[in-house]
Amino acid sequence: MADKPPGDLTRITAHLFYDDVASAIDWIVEAFGFVVRVRMTDDDGLVVHGELGFEESQVMLGLAAEHAHWESPNTLGGNISQRLFIYVDDVDAHHERSLKAGAEVLYPPAEQFYGDRVYECVDPEGHHWKFGQHLRDVDLATAKRPD
Repeated sequence: MADKPPGDLTRITAHLFYDDVASAIDWIVEAFGFVVRVRMTDDDGLVVHGELGFEESQVMLGLAAEHAHWESPNTLGGNISQRLFIYVDDVDAHHERSLKAGAEVLYPPAEQFYGDRVYECVDPEGHHWKFGQHLRDVDLATAKRPD
C-alpha cells in the first residue's frame, strides 16, 4: 500500500503560484534558506513545478500559467489573502539574509506578546512570508493582545 501522504510530504503543504517558477525557486533558496527537493520541467525545459524543503516542512510552487484559475499575487495586484509562517532558529540572522537577497520587509524583527520574535516580508512576486523565533512560552488562553 502507498504511503499517505507520499514520501516526505506533510499532510498540509502550501502550494503557491508564480509567473516564473525557476526564478522563485532560486530566490527562495537564496533569501530564506530552503532546499530544492523537486524542480520539474515541461518538454521545452520550462520549470513548471517546484518543491522546496525547510527542516521538516515543505512548500510547493506551481506555474500560474498552467491553469486558468491559478494566478500569482502580482497578477492580482498584490496578495492580501494569505501568508506563510515559518519558525527559524535565529530570526535576526534570517532577516539579514532576506534583506541581502532583496526581500521587501514589511516590518523588521520585533518581540510579540505571544512569545515569538517575528518579521514579515514579501517575495518578488508578491507572496507574504512571516518568520518567527520562539523565545518564551505564553499561556495563550489568558494572553491579551495589545491594542
